[in-house]
Amino acid sequence: MKRYRWYKIAESILELQHVMGNPCRVQAGGKEICISVFKGEARACAAKCPHAGGLMHQGWVDPLGNIVCPLHRYTFDAKTGRNTSGEGYFIKTYPVEENDEGVFVGIEEG
Repeated sequence: MKRYRWYKIAESILELQHVMGNPCRVQAGGKEICISVFKGEARACAAKCPHAGGLMHQGWVDPLGNIVCPLHRYTFDAKTGRNTSGEGYFIKTYPVEENDEGVFVGIEEG
């Protein structure tokens, strides 16, 4: 079973709404992580595209909620990490939870 250490990235999803359609970069557990919001749900993935290292926070969220790399427009499901444009890559994803204390991203321990 995976164990996570949780890092606060915002007070609420509403605080992240300004990034709707525009991913942003945050620091959590010594890692740079890309955060996107789609339909009121925050999603977290690796800061760099697995194909050519494009900075995902410089990309955008498409109408289906996929995060798009700015370099070659490869698209990824930010919940599963699956490449949705057909190239066969996967991007690392991180769990996100919201509770009364804020929005947290989980970094796997160990």
